[in-house]
Amino acid sequence: MRLLFAGTPEVAVPALRALLASRHEVVAVLTRPDARTGRGRRTAPSPVRVVAEDAGIEVLTPVTLRDPEVVAAIAALDVDCAPVVAYGNLVPAALLEVPRHGWVNLHFSLLPAWRGAAPVQRAIIAGDATTGASVFQLEAGLDTGPVFASVPEPIGPSDDAGALLGRLADRGAGLLVDVLDGLEDGTAVATPQAAEGVSLAPKLEVADARVDWAADAAVVDRLVRGCTPAPGAWTTFRGDRVRLGPLRLVGGMDGAAPRGVSAGSSAFGEPASRTSISGESTSGESTLGELAPGELSVTSRRVLIGAGDGPMELGIVRAAGKKPMPAADWARGVRPEVGERFE
Repeated sequence: MRLLFAGTPEVAVPALRALLASRHEVVAVLTRPDARTGRGRRTAPSPVRVVAEDAGIEVLTPVTLRDPEVVAAIAALDVDCAPVVAYGNLVPAALLEVPRHGWVNLHFSLLPAWRGAAPVQRAIIAGDATTGASVFQLEAGLDTGPVFASVPEPIGPSDDAGALLGRLADRGAGLLVDVLDGLEDGTAVATPQAAEGVSLAPKLEVADARVDWAADAAVVDRLVRGCTPAPGAWTTFRGDRVRLGPLRLVGGMDGAAPRGVSAGSSAFGEPASRTSISGESTSGESTLGELAPGELSVTSRRVLIGAGDGPMELGIVRAAGKKPMPAADWARGVRPEVGERFE
């Protein structure tokens, strides 16, 4: 089949690569316009655009799909189907019927659960044990179209949104190719979504990622993992915002690194300092069960923080204007006083 692929971020790249290696022909790619990114806020093409141009494929980058000239340009491609993965723009009704087989969307949940922009993040935050990927027929409603196929994926106790999304992107790429093969062969059948089990996954805003230390430790842990790498869980200390990497639920503490953190790595995607705090306790160490919500307890090896039902160990910290660093290194610099806490 002749395909128009619509996608923008890195998570869409595995699907595009799978389609390029399939029996189908990707005649053009639809992606978001170049955008400012990174610390320097330099304008850069989307990851999907980079892959498409390397493959010599025509790339369309309209600001909106409602422009009649854009609709005409897409119609002129004469495609059989338009697979979509995290494109980031609404497809208007005028375009939905243009491809012979319509638009099919790879969505990272087991529909009808978690319809919306942040299905993986919301599933982790909610404490779901399983999520998955679904390929469905795009229609006017928000992720409401009939489903061709889905594949489940367990959510591990140390999964953050980045790691889980990466696995789903790889598994979903093969699922998408299978559905397109079925459409061409006439064997693909879409089933209407169930009326029960519907949940919504709106985009996570920065305010959603603020940690409430009065919540149970397991709830805090899920929030931090669900917001990693973006938008990044955070709290405040002495009035300044502090971003947080993985935390560890305390129980039988052995001084090991918090889960998801290895030497020289960081939840924020940058190298972390290997320096550890030395000497005796900076602030004195409270009995674990006595830490108030947000209260810090610092020793030479670890930084503990109180949650609603018990303490947690802090992993990686990124203070405003600083690089990510192990919590012990951060504590050595700020020297929390006895009883001082995250706000």
